[in-house]
Amino acid sequence: MQQTASGGFDSAGGFFMACAQYEQGDAYEKESRVMVNSESIEAAAVRIRPSIYESPLVHSKMLSRLTGNAIFLKLENLQMTGSFKERGALNRILTMTEAERRQGVIAASAGNHGQGVAYHATQRNIPAQIWMPRMTPLIKLSATRGYGADVVLHGDSYDEACEAAVERSVERGATFIHPFDDDDVIAGQGTIGLELLQQNPELDVIVVPVGGGGLIGGIGCAVKGRRAQIEVIGVQTARLPSMQTALQNRSPVDLPAKSTLADGIAVRRAGQRTLPLVSRYVDRIVTVDEADIAEAILILLEGEKTVAEGAGAVALAAVLQNKMGYRGKNIAVLVSGGNLDVNLLARIIEQGMVRDGRRLRLRVLLPDYPGALEGLTAVISKARANIVETSYNRAHYGVSLNEAAIDITMETRGRDHASELLEALTAARYEFNVIQ
Repeated sequence: MQQTASGGFDSAGGFFMACAQYEQGDAYEKESRVMVNSESIEAAAVRIRPSIYESPLVHSKMLSRLTGNAIFLKLENLQMTGSFKERGALNRILTMTEAERRQGVIAASAGNHGQGVAYHATQRNIPAQIWMPRMTPLIKLSATRGYGADVVLHGDSYDEACEAAVERSVERGATFIHPFDDDDVIAGQGTIGLELLQQNPELDVIVVPVGGGGLIGGIGCAVKGRRAQIEVIGVQTARLPSMQTALQNRSPVDLPAKSTLADGIAVRRAGQRTLPLVSRYVDRIVTVDEADIAEAILILLEGEKTVAEGAGAVALAAVLQNKMGYRGKNIAVLVSGGNLDVNLLARIIEQGMVRDGRRLRLRVLLPDYPGALEGLTAVISKARANIVETSYNRAHYGVSLNEAAIDITMETRGRDHASELLEALTAARYEFNVIQ
């Protein structure tokens, strides 16, 4: 693989140009150069099988009832490093020569790819160096170091870290492992498709998260070669639809950097090697917004007791929002990763409860005399709501000298229960506003 020092990662975590495999031009004309096929994916499956967990395909009665389809969750979040990424990383490592192994591997990542490379390289006593920007969250930095890699913090963005990583790999003669635009990496990800066909031969649809395209390109190639009638659907965040844009333009296009809950697929530029595969094997690409992703994370957590990161939940988000219009289909939904920061998870839970009406915040105007608050809490208690936070204020919000305003946050059983509580407060003649 020829390595260059041009390009890198953007500030939203998206890989866009480093180690480009092709010169610029119409990617469709270069399809013959992509060496991923059924045989290479089957060989990858044999190669990685001793070290990769065959993740379960679990039928969800709850999600099936919600969507009117038979929903099966492919739980790649249960892999050793919490993501499908280690399949491709391992396959690339196992194709290296002994001389290449002695020189080591280098990758640039602040997420799942870096952890996959770190873990499987270290398991084989191959020196691994992962370059990360200085702003990398501590939890991801610690996990990558914990897998045994030498972590180098460099730059204030992913592109700066990646450019430096590519330069270092050239200087040292080390192998730079691309997160998606590499035939061996794509073939490794495609082994998921083979497992899906074995685990449920009756599948009608497979829904897959899409970033650079390595995952869906590999899966599409694997399944269409055996069952051409299966529909393969890709899902991107609406904030960075790089593959959808590339298909429309017949070539990868640089998109402006944007932050997203699905940071694992926040790719500004689709892969040059993956685009021909996606064009040939993927039926369509749909997008979901941030609220859809957050809702899917919460539903997986509460209903399936499964932790998914933003990128890992986009496929389910598309199914829940009926983006494809299916009914009565056997649908495999790929939960591609579960490396979700606990602080972010807490915010998702809280916002989800607000959206579902299970958390309600009111600003209530009270007369400022002893016992006034007790009367308010009595009404709330009778309505069986739970008070979780209060803030008492006499000097703001335009209250008069003989009044006080109280901001009160409560947990309810849902929208209907919240409406009952508001009706009870109105009946008791309290003056209040709902705080959004």
